[in-house]
Amino acid sequence: MSNSDSFLSGLTTTRRGLLGAFAVAATATAVPLGAFAQAAAPASGTAQAIADHFSGVTTMQGEFVQFGPRGEQTGGKFFIQRPGKLRFNYDDPSPMRVIADGKNVAIGNTKLKTWDLYPLSKTPLSLLLAQHIDLSAGMVKGVKEESDLTTIALGNNTVFGNSTITMMFDPKTYDLRQWTITDNQGKDTSVMIFNVKTGVQFDDRVFRVPYENIPGTAASRD
Repeated sequence: MSNSDSFLSGLTTTRRGLLGAFAVAATATAVPLGAFAQAAAPASGTAQAIADHFSGVTTMQGEFVQFGPRGEQTGGKFFIQRPGKLRFNYDDPSPMRVIADGKNVAIGNTKLKTWDLYPLSKTPLSLLLAQHIDLSAGMVKGVKEESDLTTIALGNNTVFGNSTITMMFDPKTYDLRQWTITDNQGKDTSVMIFNVKTGVQFDDRVFRVPYENIPGTAASRD
């Protein structure tokens, strides 16, 4: 099975869950949710400082490596403009594209010319792309502080069910290193980022979802 086939197979599960395309921790560096305290607790001072710093980073671009639930690996380039916008261009031979335009997340296959659309607000990805990272007790599933990594797990059972997003930051620079989304079936997809640049200006077309190519979505662009 090719990387693109694996990706599409994962999306079948996603349709029953929440955007498993971004579940990010099939690697040894990923921290399982069970490693955190079971009860939600207010964020520590370090975690809050990291969240405040990250909230101030409005644009990012760089390269990524994604690890899927079955260990499949893909890579490419990413672009983020907060709030709400993201684009993943996967390296050849993968035909996949992922675009969030602030309202929806579109997952496309350029070879098959097909697109699937998901409301951004219903996916844990919205927590990563929010204007401000919410570390209220109701959102925080756990915080783990180590000498080389600070890990913050967020979720909202009412909105996302059992799906969570786990973000991993450098404790010295507060830079985002990796994120993991765990879907409702407990499957993880991990994204590690590198060669990151911030403060980049993007053309509006970078985050444009091709609604004209997605049947029945004319109203979704508004």
